Parts: sequence; C-alpha cells; structure tokens
Amino acid sequence: MEEFGISPGQLVAVFWDKSSPEEALKKLVARLQELTGSEGQVFMENVTQLLQSSHKESSFDVILSGVVPGSTSLHSAEVLAEMARILRPGGCLFLKEPVETAEVNNDKMKTASKLCSALTLSGLVEIKELQREALSPEEVQSVQEHLGYHSDSLRSVRVTGKKPNFEVGSSSQLKLPNKKSSSVKPVVDPAAAKLWTLSANDMEDDSVDLIDSDELLDPEDLKRPDPASLKAPSCGEGKKRKACKNCTCGLAEELEQEQSKAQSSQPKSACGNCYLGDAFRCANCPYLGMPAFKPGEQVLLNNSNLQDA
Repeated sequence: MEEFGISPGQLVAVFWDKSSPEEALKKLVARLQELTGSEGQVFMENVTQLLQSSHKESSFDVILSGVVPGSTSLHSAEVLAEMARILRPGGCLFLKEPVETAEVNNDKMKTASKLCSALTLSGLVEIKELQREALSPEEVQSVQEHLGYHSDSLRSVRVTGKKPNFEVGSSSQLKLPNKKSSSVKPVVDPAAAKLWTLSANDMEDDSVDLIDSDELLDPEDLKRPDPASLKAPSCGEGKKRKACKNCTCGLAEELEQEQSKAQSSQPKSACGNCYLGDAFRCANCPYLGMPAFKPGEQVLLNNSNLQDA
C-alpha cells in the first residue's frame, strides 16, 4: 500500500467490476480504511456505474481502479475523463489494466502507450508506468470469461497520473512587470553604424560602382500601354459576356448601357395585359400572335411586327 501514498484523513475511491474477486476486494478496502483512519473515508463503486453517478467535482484525494488482485478492468476514455473530474487538484490516480504488447488490430485492448495517451487526454499529468508483469492464470481466465479476449502477448500494466494543481476553467491573474518608458537611447555599436552609413566621400570613391536607374529601362518600358491590353484576360471572354465582381475595366458600365438601350427600344404596354396572351391583348397590340410570357420577361420583336402594329 505504500506505493499509493495514502495518508490519514484522505478520501479514497475504489472502483471495481465483475472481474474483481470479492474476498480480495474486501481485504483491500479494510487495509485502506486502516491507512485513512477515522478522519478519512473509503468509497467503493462499480466502475460501470461511474458515469451515472452524481459525484461532485474534486471529491477524492486518491482514486484506485482495477488494482484489486485478480481484476482485469478496462477503462474507456469517458471513464478516465470522469475520474479526472472527480479527482481533487494534486490528487493521484492509480489503475491497473491488461494491455496488448503485440501489434494487432483490435479496438478492445489498448497498448501501454495508448493507455498513457488516454490518461493525458483526460487531463492528467505526470503519467508514469509503475509496473509491467505477466498475467496470472486467474487473470488470463478472467480476460477470457469477462472480456472474451485471448492472446499470449497480454501484460498487466500499473499506471499512475496526477491532476494539475488547478481546476478546469479556473483563471489566475498574470503579474507582468511594468515597463517604464525610458528616454535613454540604446547604445549603437560604432562598427555596425559605420557599416550601414554611406557618406559623400564614398560616392566619389572609384571603387564604388553606381548604376543609373534610367539605364535599367528598355525602350519597350517607355511606351504608353494600350488601354485594351490592360483588360483582365477573363473579363468578357466566352459565349456570354459577363463583368467580373468589382469590375474596373469598364465592361460593367458597357453592359449596363446595352441593357438600358434594349429596354428603352421595347414597346411599352398600354393596358398591362400583354403578357397574359391574345385573349387579353388589345387589337393593335404588338405582341398579337405570340405566346404568353412572364411579367418583366424580355421579349424581342422584329421590325415587321412593329410596322404591322
């Protein structure tokens, strides 16, 4: 029991399952009660009922799970997260679980590394593997009966983890040093300043090659570009001319003018029933003989229809 570090006055939780031998569980609880004394308390609960329990946060100083001799308990990620929740800040969790040491594809048994990763993801720190040993004949039989799993590469691993010394969601004010504005200029290295300084004497030095910026331009660079060549390649291309979003080449204004001209060239309805069909149209309606159309739909009339009207 010394490896659990239990002292008088602590609250200890022991989780067991159907694989835990009854006599071994009673002996473990009796020994823990001696260590905690009259001021402490030992709670027992089936690990399968943990998620349905209503334990408050930070309820226990030490949690033991699967440590009953002969027990072969498995711990899901949800169970580990719940244990971390009800553990007090700074409290310790000790658990024992059969793990797979061979590289096999199964979702039932975890490896030792995956078990440590699950404890880390649950919120615990200082994860350590305390012991790894072969399963006893009773534990091998328990794995086959209660878990329905058989493998010659199983080992029993005892792992511990510690909850950080703060609650999830807690906050603390950071004490930052006050930076006082100083008028003192930083010291500049004279060698560095000389390296980045260009004086008039350097300009007259024959060893310094100066380049005229105008010589870098070709005759083609001095020509004024054609406005048509400044249009975006995709603007207006294709079967249907369509201006780009936030068009700056003038195609949007050009299309808008074409649309307004097309709308102004169409005859306006005097009665407002032209779109309903010939039964509702006037005798001199330019749309006579044409099928009904939707209100606002653009209908093109040829010159013969307009002259007849």
